[in-house]
Amino acid sequence: MSSPEKSSPEDAPRDDIAPDAPAPDGASVPFWRAKPLSAMSATEWESLCDGCGRCCLVKLEDEDTGQVAYTDVACRLLDAATCRCSDYERRSEIVSDCVRLTPESVAELNWLPPTCAYRLVGEGKDLPFWHPLVSGDAGSVAAAGITVSGKVAGSENEFGLFELVDHIVAWPVRWPRGAKGAAKPSPKGTPGASRRRRPKAGEQKA
Repeated sequence: MSSPEKSSPEDAPRDDIAPDAPAPDGASVPFWRAKPLSAMSATEWESLCDGCGRCCLVKLEDEDTGQVAYTDVACRLLDAATCRCSDYERRSEIVSDCVRLTPESVAELNWLPPTCAYRLVGEGKDLPFWHPLVSGDAGSVAAAGITVSGKVAGSENEFGLFELVDHIVAWPVRWPRGAKGAAKPSPKGTPGASRRRRPKAGEQKA
């Protein structure tokens, strides 16, 4: 889990994020640079999810300090092979603590991965090179080592509460190898922050 008190390579400038250069003549500025999260359409909002599955990993929160640790144990509805929810439409009915992301919750959740597009855009930063909206290829997320595929120990149904402690891992809050530091600021510079617990990725509350 990342530590806010210590500097790390994640604080250094990046050279692998979508450039902040002006759009070519006649081309429009990408919506994630032009709009705050609150102004996006439902389609735009959904497309921000890169499908990594990281936010669908079970997290443990220290009740005294508020520190959040990721595990390599997945939500019972996560298909670890495809990194998608197996019952997306009914996920909140089935998983009571499934958190639906909204522009408001993104600004308050402290456990969204640093690579999460919602967190990046909310903080006024640009999308990384592997994001399908930048690369044009949904496979680029897995190729960059961002997805949870092949890294999940099992479903939450397979582990007891005390067993989860043995499955705490750091990789869900790390940038992939070759990606250095935090994302560059987006031209629109929309401010934001991130705070707390476990969702199903990629969606705005209706």
